[in-house]
Amino acid sequence: MSDYLIKATAFNGTVRAYAIQSTETVEETRRRQDTWATASAAIGRTVTIAAMMGSMLKGKDKITVKLEGNGPVGAIIADANAVGEVRGYISNPHVDFDLNEKGKLDVARAVGTQGNLSVVKDLGLKDHFTGQVPIVSGEVSEDFTYYFANSEQIPSAVGAGVLVNPDHSILAAGGFIVQVMPGADDETVDVIETRINEIPPISSLIREGNTPEEILDRLLGKDNLKILQKQEVIFSCHCSKERIENAIQSLGNDEIDLMIKEDKGAEATCHFCNEVYTLNVEDLQALKSE
Repeated sequence: MSDYLIKATAFNGTVRAYAIQSTETVEETRRRQDTWATASAAIGRTVTIAAMMGSMLKGKDKITVKLEGNGPVGAIIADANAVGEVRGYISNPHVDFDLNEKGKLDVARAVGTQGNLSVVKDLGLKDHFTGQVPIVSGEVSEDFTYYFANSEQIPSAVGAGVLVNPDHSILAAGGFIVQVMPGADDETVDVIETRINEIPPISSLIREGNTPEEILDRLLGKDNLKILQKQEVIFSCHCSKERIENAIQSLGNDEIDLMIKEDKGAEATCHFCNEVYTLNVEDLQALKSE
């Protein structure tokens, strides 16, 4: 089944909820970034959460999240928009460790426990919304939970998980975000906290075939839930040869002349999808004439 996410409300609109199956999207990210197992889990969780955060936007709005800890994977960046397109980049993809004491991939060790999580929202306005919080655990989900509570003042529970096959491909990936809105009573909060504490790991639920709808049923109770929208989620990069040409053109004719004389052309690689764009001498000459 192709990846998708669900938007919903619960408890008479006092709770907002999202759940996602992101296995194929994380696998495509892994393939493009050539990540090893622990790095795959780190970027996979980030991409999964970013996709859900993108779905909170409207129209052509987009969001960029950057998790930059003191661990060996370096910076992790994910872009997402309101129509379910997401992409991710990790500075050092070849990071893997033995399982931690809980028998899970040691994402906190890979990300690091010190650093910052920043979120930039491009809402089509002159100024972008930017929020930043310190990393609290390096486990990614907990860091985003902290971000929502402190930067957006929305009490939230964020969960994301990735299971990796022995051949490093992605076996299962998914996540959820549950947000308590004004008007929710203490009893509702207690019910949600109990269910979240009792639910199995999200990646295990995805592996067993649970859908995003079924995950929200387990988290919030089927009778409490109102599904608002189902949205496809895909890995999508916005790079193109035209963008590369525009970037080179902005350098000016003197710089283009150097490329022609010294390099006999130009080559650029997209950090997100690793697509390679090659321009020969004739291409560069054409950029000068334009």
